[in-house]
Amino acid sequence: MRRSICFCEPNSVLAGSVSTWKFCYTTAATLPKGAALRFDLASMGRDIDWEVPQTNPKEKTNLIWAEMEGTKAFNATAVEVPDSFAPVFDFILPAELKTGETLTIFLGQNRAQTTVMRRRPFNLYIDPKGKKDFKEAEVFTMDIRGNVLTNIRIIAPSIVSKNKRFDVIVRFEDQFGNLTSNAPEGTLIDLSYEHLRENLNWKLFIPETGFITLPNLYFNEAGVYKIQLRNMQNGDKFYSYPIKCFSELNYAIYWGLLHGESDRVDSTENIENCLRHFRDEKSLQFFATSSFESVEETPQDLWKTISTYIAEFNEDYRFDTFLGFQWCGDPKTEGLRQIIYSKDAKPILRKKDAKTNTLKKIYKGVVQKEILAIPSFTMAKGFQFDFEDFTDDVERVVEIYNAWGSSECLAKEGNLRPITTTGKSGISETEEGSIRKALLNNRRFGFVAGGLDDRGIFNGLFEGDQIQYSPGLTAIISIEQTREALLQALINRHCYATTGERIILGFSIAGANMGSELNTKAKPGLVLNRHITGYVAGSCEIQEVLIIRNGKPFKTLYPKTNHFEFALDDTDHLNGVEVSSKDERPPFVYYYARVLQSNGHIAWSSPIWIDHIAEVKAPPSAAPAAAAAPTPAKKKTKPKK
Repeated sequence: MRRSICFCEPNSVLAGSVSTWKFCYTTAATLPKGAALRFDLASMGRDIDWEVPQTNPKEKTNLIWAEMEGTKAFNATAVEVPDSFAPVFDFILPAELKTGETLTIFLGQNRAQTTVMRRRPFNLYIDPKGKKDFKEAEVFTMDIRGNVLTNIRIIAPSIVSKNKRFDVIVRFEDQFGNLTSNAPEGTLIDLSYEHLRENLNWKLFIPETGFITLPNLYFNEAGVYKIQLRNMQNGDKFYSYPIKCFSELNYAIYWGLLHGESDRVDSTENIENCLRHFRDEKSLQFFATSSFESVEETPQDLWKTISTYIAEFNEDYRFDTFLGFQWCGDPKTEGLRQIIYSKDAKPILRKKDAKTNTLKKIYKGVVQKEILAIPSFTMAKGFQFDFEDFTDDVERVVEIYNAWGSSECLAKEGNLRPITTTGKSGISETEEGSIRKALLNNRRFGFVAGGLDDRGIFNGLFEGDQIQYSPGLTAIISIEQTREALLQALINRHCYATTGERIILGFSIAGANMGSELNTKAKPGLVLNRHITGYVAGSCEIQEVLIIRNGKPFKTLYPKTNHFEFALDDTDHLNGVEVSSKDERPPFVYYYARVLQSNGHIAWSSPIWIDHIAEVKAPPSAAPAAAAAPTPAKKKTKPKK
């Protein structure tokens, strides 16, 4: 049976390029005059998607129209589709289209999508009767390739040991972040860094794959480094995030996302491509799924698919994946939770089910260390959590930041990225969910950061007046990159949060790292002095390092350099600064560090707590002990002559 022919001119385009695209349809059966055609770009309406054309012929740019042999050009009608972000375009044939004749749909001076994609589909639906009863689609396909090389991204570990070898991945990207080899022939890239070794003199070609691995690099002196790549064709220089080299080291920093999704790939229905995107394009080292628990958002068959891919993609020492979901309860008492499983093939816990309709039931029904529950968006009015009913066993970390704002404190108290809106619609901040306030009430947790999200309670914020910030990142300080080790590090609160850049941050008191709990019984000297040390290595100039003590600024440092080490003492007597605990626990003081870069990016260390345990004196004995009998003095004798 003869089949219709669908092809595009051109059949391969550069991402983000602007031109006139042709979609040619040669029919295998005669279509009568008045037949209805519907052209669907399959666009999500995002900035990265294919530009949605307009239908007004008076406008000369970004116009959609159609032509067929022997007739004049005819226009399209835009049709809005329910639950769709972009319209479809209907045509009515002005004349008969005979077998073997070609209909061409034009997109004039239209911008292609900015993401690379092989065999990108466009759908054409046809109803010969003209009643718009459309059935199966005819499909056009077009390859979207990377545009001209504009950026070189270097992925390297954040901290390394002296003389210990490590690998670096280099990605050659266009202006949209796509891999590309589109550069002038013979382009060479020169590799260098501070304290350059004489025997390191590498010149790199741009491979067809768009990326390359550089093996066995090492530093033979402790310090902070940035790897530099210079395009020898035009002199452009590109730098890695900072790398801090220690003389000796038994841990590393791993970067990832425990809550969030991609602005390019749907993280629920298209979970496989989502995982590839975060692993290969974003170069994350761990990722947790975070779809909402509702049946509408995540039906059971979709949850099974997500579970399957999470198990398949989990690969220690490369990309660790976690099965997780979001659960939203009553405002104030429960709020929003990101729940992460420690193992695969676990059920999604529905709020409509009687056994899992409250957090208390969920926590009671799980085995210890089976889940990690992360309070999120705690200062969002209407979804807040007041931390009164805080469960320390499973709620070991709290999301201090995501792309919709920070829950650190109120804006008037110094919140650099508050939850706020520019209009009447949207979500505002409330003091009830303040993290600083919770810490003052002796709630103990580490800090993590979430990314971008437009599902569940976040749905509609993009189109509304809500202020949106950059997606965050979580840094986990762990002895190795395995699922078990990363989860244990989160349980130990050995982690910190950033607003998206890989800022290296160290923070300790009396030698104890972030997330630690100290007490004056084990270290009595803490009553008189707390020796605070730390280091920061940023992607640009560090504008401010703020040490917070009990919710208020204790010390502000202004490094004005890209990397900085600090050491200071808090010599205030502990009796004068400690906070009384509302429960049976002793008085305490807590500290954490907040870093601000000149480009506006922020990092928060997890807190350190010091408990003031009063010295207990031994009670007096009931009866005094018997005095020891004195030893009689020896008589002095004269020596004999």
